Amino acid sequence: MINRMPRLPSPLLALVFLCLATGLFAESKRPNIIFFIADDMYPEMFNCLPEGRGKNLTPNLDKLATEGTIMLKQYVVSPVCTPSRYNCLTGNYASRARNPEFLRKTEEEENQTVIQWNSFITKEDKILSHYLKDLGYTTGFVGKNHVIEAQGIRQPKDFQASAKDPAMARLVADNYRRARQAVLDCGFDYAEAIYHNNPNFIGLAELAVQNNDWIAEKGIDFIDQNHDQPFFLYFATTIPHGPTEPPRSWKADPRVTAAGYLDSAPEVWPVRDSLRRRIQMAGLENANNKELVLWLDDSIGALLSALQRHDILDNTIIFFFNDHGQHAKGTLFQGGVHNPSIVWKKGGFPVGNLCQVPVSNVDFAPTILEMVGLPNMDSHFDGNSFKAVLDETSEASRESMYFELGYARAVIKGDYKYYAVRYPEYAENWTLAERKAVLEAYNEQRRFRNMGTYTEDPTMPFGQLELVPGGGGAEQAAYGTNPAYFDPDKLFNLTQDPREQINLANDPRYQEVLVDMKEELKQYIEALPGEFDI
Repeated sequence: MINRMPRLPSPLLALVFLCLATGLFAESKRPNIIFFIADDMYPEMFNCLPEGRGKNLTPNLDKLATEGTIMLKQYVVSPVCTPSRYNCLTGNYASRARNPEFLRKTEEEENQTVIQWNSFITKEDKILSHYLKDLGYTTGFVGKNHVIEAQGIRQPKDFQASAKDPAMARLVADNYRRARQAVLDCGFDYAEAIYHNNPNFIGLAELAVQNNDWIAEKGIDFIDQNHDQPFFLYFATTIPHGPTEPPRSWKADPRVTAAGYLDSAPEVWPVRDSLRRRIQMAGLENANNKELVLWLDDSIGALLSALQRHDILDNTIIFFFNDHGQHAKGTLFQGGVHNPSIVWKKGGFPVGNLCQVPVSNVDFAPTILEMVGLPNMDSHFDGNSFKAVLDETSEASRESMYFELGYARAVIKGDYKYYAVRYPEYAENWTLAERKAVLEAYNEQRRFRNMGTYTEDPTMPFGQLELVPGGGGAEQAAYGTNPAYFDPDKLFNLTQDPREQINLANDPRYQEVLVDMKEELKQYIEALPGEFDI
């Protein structure tokens, strides 16, 4: 494994920033960076992957994939929304989160860090946006937040209340103001079209719809306002994550937003009313949310058009990243943690169109900073820059890959993957009545938001992400589907068994490998806050 190196002394770091800001280290014009993060895309939604080839109408994403580099061995440390975004913006593992909710949860769980939707960035944390601002970049954030802590958000008591009611409208507006200010307080100069959470959790059923046009419009506005200076735009779409049904997504009222009702609908071309027609004209089957994927692609096209209009496309680097794997979301199985990404720039990268070097989403922050001219930043992060891989000046990659989520930890090294699940002693000793109470409380929250429940049986095994009998919603697609799902220790040979069907942990022939893999995972855990019993 690669250990975290000592940080540069503050005076030296300040000198480096000063030199870069004055152009002593930088090129004549530093590149603009757009980090486009999608929400819950499946592999079959990508024409550039075997699972989806020819199944989608995505001309703009296809352009990025054809002209850029597809990182085929891109991994995600923690495959649900919040920690994945934490990994990207901080360059660190979510176990390092210091927000009060996360620390409180750790204390409750007998000092075992539990990575869920609780690892929030606070205004005391130094993240990618701060480093870029120090270098003279203007920084923008549009779309889904779900990672920066916003204080004082109030949830309405009646989910069905009208957003047009004056009292509700004021509450929604106040929540939006707080969510937007939280982003501005974390190193961003511009924050608009902010969803502080998924649409179902904005607060009111009436507002629990998608509005990708609103996000795209604000992304274009940011480029229009800042095209004459180096900028970084974090563009976080809320799709194709649910709600996916047309009346709550591309057929919803285009004036409905997380901030309430707009006076008029956003003007973004092509118009959303053409989605179904274009899908049909392309001869594609109307399945798997084709319209949502095309709608997402339209927002990429809108950004590309804005860059071309200002003649800055040639000096812009675009990262396209889906927040995590979807087929085993909420778990550390390969379907959750393996998640190809795309990096694009004019003329491509020397490494070529396909890259098989393993990289992690904690690597994005140091990679971006090296791309804009700041050297030796790996010592500040758990991640490592892969710029040299793209430039084909190095094929080096980390010796192993680390993963953490909920009550699970895993490591990949060579051909093997070790995967452990540990629950706190108090939960293991819950009575049936206690298990039933926990399940009922969880189900009640889902009923409140009209989301449906999965089980009423409190005797079912816990999920890996949440201490809920039967598992929580995020891991339902994977819950119990793997033969070793409920085994506390799992060892897989990913070369021979890429679908992780054969658990080798109890096979006498692999005990030496198991010991080595446990030791590798232990080194990561010992370098991070909290405890986890290997």
